[in-house]
Amino acid sequence: MSAQVLIASRLSLFLSLIVLGLKFLAYYLTRSTSVYSDALETIVNVLAAGFAFQIMRVVTQPADKEHPYGHGKLEYFSSAFEGGLIAFAALAIVYKAVSDFYRGPQILQVDVGFYLMIGAALVNLTLGLYLKKVAQQSMSAALQASSKHVLSDVWTTAGVVVSLVIVMITGWKWLDPLVALAVAFHLGIEGIKIVRNSASGLMDEMDQESLEKLSASIQKNRRPGFIDIHQLRMIRAGSFHHIDAHLVIPEFWDTKKAHEEASLFEKKVIAGYPYDGEIAFHLDPCERRYCRYCELSNCEIRKETFVAQKEFSPENLTSSVEAQ
Repeated sequence: MSAQVLIASRLSLFLSLIVLGLKFLAYYLTRSTSVYSDALETIVNVLAAGFAFQIMRVVTQPADKEHPYGHGKLEYFSSAFEGGLIAFAALAIVYKAVSDFYRGPQILQVDVGFYLMIGAALVNLTLGLYLKKVAQQSMSAALQASSKHVLSDVWTTAGVVVSLVIVMITGWKWLDPLVALAVAFHLGIEGIKIVRNSASGLMDEMDQESLEKLSASIQKNRRPGFIDIHQLRMIRAGSFHHIDAHLVIPEFWDTKKAHEEASLFEKKVIAGYPYDGEIAFHLDPCERRYCRYCELSNCEIRKETFVAQKEFSPENLTSSVEAQ
């Protein structure tokens, strides 16, 4: 999958350069502020695509002695860089739009600009859908951020195209810088979202969607004698997740049996989880406090009647409170 990620990164950079050329040619011919705002966003795409390509060359390398958890965290740094560029572009567009509005917008050759922008939008749409597909298959945070930005750019271009049509029909040139301001507002929101998501990954904020998928795999592959799992934590390093938790097992299991059962369970859970990863369990003896949750029928030390298994739900998995 790493080869596919690198190919996607190269293609993103190449097509972003083409789109950039189309948009700046459209701006040179039209002198439209809204076209300028869209072209400025594409500069961000190019810079982000180039940066992401360099980052992905490192991210796809296997873990080594200096980086035992791999290099996946760099993906979040790449996303944060892209989000920061987007926010900066939004501020630059605001400055340009306000200046042109008071100076009086001058728009030329609107029809030629219209066709160039349509072409740019089609290229971006194709690229965005492709990046989205690869991001879903590889679970790449960097490609996911790029796909969202590129597809968002398609909508931005569509808005600019509509404004060009209105200017052609009505002659309302004052509408052009107003559309640019709308583009800046949209970019600002998008940039903040990308930075926020990147920060959550860098700080290992628990991702609810990942937790629910992990919970489903744990519940599906549950083994007899696995009484409770709690204090689950997760470190996301790109598409590789490091998971640790406390696993409660019967206190009469010997070390060999406990190790074999836990190791088999870990492999099955990861196999049913959409991300690559590893699980490390801290084994806790039941100490006869979990009898009502333990379904083992041949238990000779049982103190209470079995009632029901404890569900391995996201809430129970992450709870720090053991059964009483």
